[in-house]
Amino acid sequence: RGSDELLSGSVLNSPNSNMSSMVVTANGNDNKKFKGDDKMDGAPSRVLHIRKLPGEVTETEVIALGLPFGKVTNILMLKGKNQAFLELATEEAAITMVNYYSAVTPHLRNQPIYIQYSNHKELKTDNTLNQRAQAVLQAVTAVQATNAPISGTTVSESAVTPAQSPVLRIIIDNMYYPVTLDVLHQIFSKFGAVLKIITFTKNNQFQALLQFGDPVNAQQAKQALDGQNIYNACCTLRIDFSKLVNLNVKYNNDKSRDYTRPDLPSGDGQPTLDPAIAAAFAKETSLLAVPGALSPLAIPNAAAAAAAAAAGRVGMPGVAAGANTVLLVSNLNEEMVTPQSLFTLFGVYGDVQRVKILYNKKDSALIQMADGNQSQLAMSHLNGQKMYGKIIRVTLSKHHTVQLPREGLDDQGLTKDFGNSPLHRFKKPGSKNFQNIFPPSATLHLSNIPPSVAEEDLRTLFANTGGTVKAFKFFQRDHKMALLQMSTVEEAIQALIDLHNYNLGESHHLRVSFSKSTI
Repeated sequence: RGSDELLSGSVLNSPNSNMSSMVVTANGNDNKKFKGDDKMDGAPSRVLHIRKLPGEVTETEVIALGLPFGKVTNILMLKGKNQAFLELATEEAAITMVNYYSAVTPHLRNQPIYIQYSNHKELKTDNTLNQRAQAVLQAVTAVQATNAPISGTTVSESAVTPAQSPVLRIIIDNMYYPVTLDVLHQIFSKFGAVLKIITFTKNNQFQALLQFGDPVNAQQAKQALDGQNIYNACCTLRIDFSKLVNLNVKYNNDKSRDYTRPDLPSGDGQPTLDPAIAAAFAKETSLLAVPGALSPLAIPNAAAAAAAAAAGRVGMPGVAAGANTVLLVSNLNEEMVTPQSLFTLFGVYGDVQRVKILYNKKDSALIQMADGNQSQLAMSHLNGQKMYGKIIRVTLSKHHTVQLPREGLDDQGLTKDFGNSPLHRFKKPGSKNFQNIFPPSATLHLSNIPPSVAEEDLRTLFANTGGTVKAFKFFQRDHKMALLQMSTVEEAIQALIDLHNYNLGESHHLRVSFSKSTI
């Protein structure tokens, strides 16, 4: 999406050249103006003076401070002095920004910074020396132009439908890397002032409620961001309007924040959800269509690497990044389980390389996944689920690989190498399967259905796996896909094991995965 990469852009990450030598011709030499600019109660101006910036801060981060309030028209970084000037399009926008940040101390890279009116009424910069800043500004302006319809211009119908709640409900699917409250704030602030955010985990999924000052901003953010990836091929945003119109935040900490009330206590760890919010959440379930692969919001590689490192520390307690790829699965039904059934079930969460049912303990198996993220996903989603009538336990194994039996040794088919299986779901980088990883559920998503197969055929097929089919629905636009609901999660797991890759004829092999929707 070109310049619409939310937290990055190579132009923003290039070395900081020529910063200290930029020329300001507004009211003479800036170095002499600084003392005058230190007065907090200066007359309003559309040029703002920003002090105490961290040394490594980029133009993008400084511009982002102004974006919620209006168009940013110029920027001048004074790297040697840890200061910057930011020019907004109007004085009103600058006044709003100063008033907002006088109540809510702005932070960049965890350091408080200070914003006040400059004595300059406009910023004139030497564009030859200021090329980098201009390029950043142009990129940001292009993004704003595409995302924010300006009143009076013709916009698509969806953009002018009556605005709904200013509160968005955000679910993050396929969360390989931790997503923090600050990352959400950074992404959503582009569309308007974010007032409050509450984050929590529900049904093993990271979710957030985010309140804008204006429902129109919420609508624009939903339109632009729903279905986008925060990091490459993972951390997909699913966005809906909440039924709530106002959030009640009790604590300012890493789980919740009210940007309009910097005086709130930090509480002790995770705040309890307001009962009204919890009740509203219980009611809010939405049917989300299956999305295609989308371009990521492309956080720069450095941030993705940092997030990957943090995954070991934050998102996945006790597991180092690049963690063990081998899982130990115990309490299996030894009469029923096979390497193939384990391959099919665990293959929903990653590409299974090898499976070994233990010779002396046939209710246990070792499963080797393609990488540590996949073993982590499989463990978090399948531990405690019922397979063949028994609740299985999934933990990380101390083994780092699954050994194949020695040549010529018969191990009764207990070990199987799936390294070259054509049934791996995640072989293609960026495959849309990355965006459709959900916990086991009673509702299954079916795809690759040939035209000749009717609802009745599929109902019969799934009933033959030993369960009850409660509901069925073809996708309206595409009869190759359907949702089918069994009466329990255990029945759905059984049906997926039995029927994923089932040959429906006409060289169509049925694809089955868990769905987050209900029928």
